[in-house]
Amino acid sequence: METEHEAPRRYRSIWLSDLHLGTRGCQADMLLDFLKHTESEYLYLVGDIVDGWRLKKGWYWPQAHNDVVQKVLRRVRKGTKVFLIPGNHDEVFRDFIGLQFGGVTILEDAVHTTADGRRFLVLHGDLFDAVVKYAKWLAYVGDSAYTVLLTLNTWLNAARRRFGFQYWSLSAYLKNRTKKAVEFIGNYEQALADEAKRRQVDGIICGHIHHAEMRDMGGVLYCNDGDWVESCTALVEHADGTLEIIHWADEVRKRAAARQPGQPGGTTQKAAA
Repeated sequence: METEHEAPRRYRSIWLSDLHLGTRGCQADMLLDFLKHTESEYLYLVGDIVDGWRLKKGWYWPQAHNDVVQKVLRRVRKGTKVFLIPGNHDEVFRDFIGLQFGGVTILEDAVHTTADGRRFLVLHGDLFDAVVKYAKWLAYVGDSAYTVLLTLNTWLNAARRRFGFQYWSLSAYLKNRTKKAVEFIGNYEQALADEAKRRQVDGIICGHIHHAEMRDMGGVLYCNDGDWVESCTALVEHADGTLEIIHWADEVRKRAAARQPGQPGGTTQKAAA
């Protein structure tokens, strides 16, 4: 069991998406804790890192969000290869494809080769969302409603912390129990798996829908690294090429349980190499 004084966990690669820096829903403190306890050779920022949609409506940038940016840039200085693949909320970065800022390379998409030789297409995924692609006005409406839900989520968890309870996502709970949302997720996953087959790669790594998942889809390994407004998840690659989804809120609970025996632990999800 990891303690606060142990060395950071070392991974070959880490994928993070949907941080939504610049919004009140961003779980920046949880993300900073993750960055404190992990290191990697490669770091992929898979879209919606900064929420330009929300910042256009009103400026919100607390110190914790600035600290996240500084920690990423510090990783560059320490030798981590960092790539930013823009999403729909930070689509302004698509004007700078192929350039570097602070050592962070901006790419439209990428093909990552794991230590065991598998090739994965890495992209945000918004271009496979029909609402975002063909009815952007509707996406903005949905984003506003989603922001309200995340605000409720923030207030709820503030109250839970006051009474000694751990983080829990109301928005993720409701989304996973809504039939239309489940149907949309299934269609989205299939579209991404089909794109992986078309590009003749072994799998695909994406974000966008805030739903961490890793499963075989007709011979293609579909991986969604989740988000840092609801699930607080990341996708990591171990030294042997094994991929794993880490639920960081559960990891925080594990550490709390280690300090207070009898508390429930957390879970992770692995894919066979």
